[in-house]
Amino acid sequence: MDYFVVKTIHQSAVALSITGFFARGLGALMGARWVTSRAAKTLPHLVDTVLLLSALTLAWLLRLHPGNAPWLLAKVIGLLVYIGLGMVALKPQRPVPVRAAAWLGALATFGWIVSVALSKRPLGFFG
Repeated sequence: MDYFVVKTIHQSAVALSITGFFARGLGALMGARWVTSRAAKTLPHLVDTVLLLSALTLAWLLRLHPGNAPWLLAKVIGLLVYIGLGMVALKPQRPVPVRAAAWLGALATFGWIVSVALSKRPLGFFG
């Protein structure tokens, strides 16, 4: 598969994923009903599956792995932090201030992950 096609798919999935997370998080904090709909719960999994598969394909095409690309290891660790914060942010049983802080933390973590991807430096915009 062509590198530039896979990269475009990956970048598009990144944009869709963060847009969806931003909207779902804001909707959840505002008490919007659509956040609990089947589509709002299913579509993110589809987008994130495409995102993960395209990331793995890019790593394979470029012969990268966390052991030979420290910035990639940083992205993986950041992804785990982002997922954890996102789970807290979207959990309706948690108090709103906790969810809001987790949502903002997840968005900041996402920004840092993108900065790592663009700079190819493990510290991203902190470096």
